[in-house]
Amino acid sequence: MGDSTVTTVEGREEAVLHPVAENSGRGLLRRLRTPRRPRLWFEILLIAVSYWTYSLIRNAVPEQRAEALRNADWIWRVEHDLGIAVEESVNHAVNSVTWLIVGMNYYYATLHFVVTLGVLVWLFRYHPGRYAATRTALFATTAVALVGYYLYPLAPPRLMNGGDFVDTVVVHQTWGSMASGDLKSMSNQYAAMPSMHIGWSLWCGLTIFALARVPWARVLGLLYPAATLVVIVATANHFWLDAVGGILCLTFGFTVARLWYGALPYRLPQLVPTVGQPLPAAPR
Repeated sequence: MGDSTVTTVEGREEAVLHPVAENSGRGLLRRLRTPRRPRLWFEILLIAVSYWTYSLIRNAVPEQRAEALRNADWIWRVEHDLGIAVEESVNHAVNSVTWLIVGMNYYYATLHFVVTLGVLVWLFRYHPGRYAATRTALFATTAVALVGYYLYPLAPPRLMNGGDFVDTVVVHQTWGSMASGDLKSMSNQYAAMPSMHIGWSLWCGLTIFALARVPWARVLGLLYPAATLVVIVATANHFWLDAVGGILCLTFGFTVARLWYGALPYRLPQLVPTVGQPLPAAPR
C-alpha cells in the first residue's frame, strides 16, 4: 500500500512511494499545535458552550456557607497581619460618593464580560495567528479557577459576619447585578477565591499592552486591571488576596498555552496562511 505507478516519457512504469507521515500521531499533534485561521462559527459556539459550562459548574459547587465564612475570617486576619487590610476603609470612602460607587457597581457587573469579549473579537480579526493560543490561556485560567471555587469556598467581604462592609449593590440597588435581587439565586455567592474579575481583566490588559500599536491603547491596557482591582475592593466583592488567586490562575493559563503551542501567545505569528499556502513550522 502507498505505492502507485506512473508512466515515464519512455513508456516505462516506475513505482512512486507516497509518504504517510501526515497520518501519524505526530503529524496530527503538529497540526493541532500549529497556528491556523480560526473559524467564526466554531469560536462562537465554543465560547457560548464554555461559558455555559463554566457557569453551570461554578453555580453547582455547594454553597458551603459556614466554611466560606470561616475562610473569610481567616483571610481577613491574615491581611491584618500583613498590614494590607484596608478594604473596609476603601469600601466606606468610595461609598460616600454616590455617583462613583454606582458607576463602579455597573463596571463590576458589565465590563467583566464586555471587555473580554471585545478583546477576543479584536484578536480574531487582527491577530488570527495568536488567537487560539491566547484564547487557550483564558480558558485554562477559567478552568483552574473552578477548582479553587470547589476546594476553597470563600465569602466576599460584604457577606462577612460581624463585618462593617457596605454591600454597595444592595444599598444603591444596582440593576442587573448577579449579587442582588432575584439573580442572587443564579450565582454562587461564596465563590470569591480566586477573583476572575482580576484574572480576565489582567488577561485583557496584557493582551492589549503586548499587541496594540498605539501608545494610548497600551496605557489603557495597563489601567484596566488596575481599575478593576480598585472596583472589586471598593464594592466589597473581593479581598486583596482574591486578586492574588486570580493572578496565579492566569499564570497557570499562560503556562498551559506556552507548553501546548511552544511559545507564549504574543510571540506567535500575527497572521496565518490562507487556503492553499503552506502552514508555518510549529514554534520550537
